Amino acid sequence: MLGGPHARCYPQDAQQYFDYVLGFTNREIIGEILQECAQHRPMGVYVSAGQQPTVLPGVRERWKFIEQTLQKAPLIKIVPMIGSMGCPYTCSFCIDSIVPYQPMDFQVIKEDLQFLLTKFRRPRVGWHDPNFGVRFDDYMGIIEEAVPPNSIDFIGESSLSLLSEDHLKRLARNGFKAILPGIESWYELGNKSRTGSKQGQEKLRKVSEHVNLILRYLPYVQTNFVLGLDSDEGPEPFELTKKFVDMTPAAFPGYSLLSAFGQAAPLNLEYQRQGRVLPFPFHFLNNNHAMNVKPKHYSWPEFYRHVIDLTEYSFSRRAIARRFRAATSRIPRWMNFVRAVSSEGFGRLRYYREVLRHLEADPAFRDYFEGETTELPPFYLNILKRDLGALWDWLPEGAVYHDPCAYQKSVEEQQTLKPNQKAIQAHRVMQGS
Repeated sequence: MLGGPHARCYPQDAQQYFDYVLGFTNREIIGEILQECAQHRPMGVYVSAGQQPTVLPGVRERWKFIEQTLQKAPLIKIVPMIGSMGCPYTCSFCIDSIVPYQPMDFQVIKEDLQFLLTKFRRPRVGWHDPNFGVRFDDYMGIIEEAVPPNSIDFIGESSLSLLSEDHLKRLARNGFKAILPGIESWYELGNKSRTGSKQGQEKLRKVSEHVNLILRYLPYVQTNFVLGLDSDEGPEPFELTKKFVDMTPAAFPGYSLLSAFGQAAPLNLEYQRQGRVLPFPFHFLNNNHAMNVKPKHYSWPEFYRHVIDLTEYSFSRRAIARRFRAATSRIPRWMNFVRAVSSEGFGRLRYYREVLRHLEADPAFRDYFEGETTELPPFYLNILKRDLGALWDWLPEGAVYHDPCAYQKSVEEQQTLKPNQKAIQAHRVMQGS
């Protein structure tokens, strides 16, 4: 039985290896599977509930598992919590874009925060909400009711649209030390960044002012960008991001290459219909080691040159020094430095340069990126073998390859089913029965 992100994004692939593949899951579905407990060959059964669960085990219930994980953290120990699921925004590339927003049980959250104060002198909590603070007053009220002000260090991912100055003051009073807002693009998604229809230079100025305001209240900010969106064209998107790095020196820039994770988001279906999704092995789909969507307005070498130029600029000695000096406290200062000089900064830069070198010098490598062949280049195969080590020999035959258009084919298959067949299949998927 397999659940989680891979089962939800690539169910067709997972069904080759598991008897049960679970999308959204609830107690009823788990109970039915345990009762049936049957092998399904040659393809497993895909089962999904109509929505995400409304209740999840809290920190207290999961403590024996959390504690074991925290023991492996060498220095900074962060307890994972979640206060909500889904998101009210509809970013077409996001897995939560079509998932209705729903808060978790406030009483459980309250009890968990109180419980953590019995385990740590000063706990650190990372909120894993897709967008923390949508019901801002409710969540701040629970935190204020549960624990003394500024007694827990909090980290959260939130939209700029939720981070008004009044909200920032309240976050600071309640111990928030780091926030990760998504800027994503200079040409779209203005509702997330409180910039409305502003684009380009105008959006850059507005966003930079806002992020600098956040840094007056919260010591650590990571700004997230997606590189390679269809709205990007020419050098301007990358040049605007370089200007942002200059105008907002204390913020750490987080760059992700555009990736289409199976059927995670509605936009992925369009990419597949356009023949733009590449069959990179799942091992590389981490937003950085491979971009599995052919860019709309760039050739591959051109795109990687822009990415390399931006990465060089963002993690140059000058940028690292300015970021170090602009940070207002010790942990953010050294965290920015370590991230820049390790795998996230210098490491990615070396990797991107190697990819560009192969794109320019190896026709077979370039053919893979252009979709002319599905044979994985030795460059990636060797990385895969190295990373897996002894586990490489245990991979099932064919596991390195998958159908990048499985989502499109499943939708087209649904469209050809007769009404009674659709009803039976929909009942199975939505009800888990």
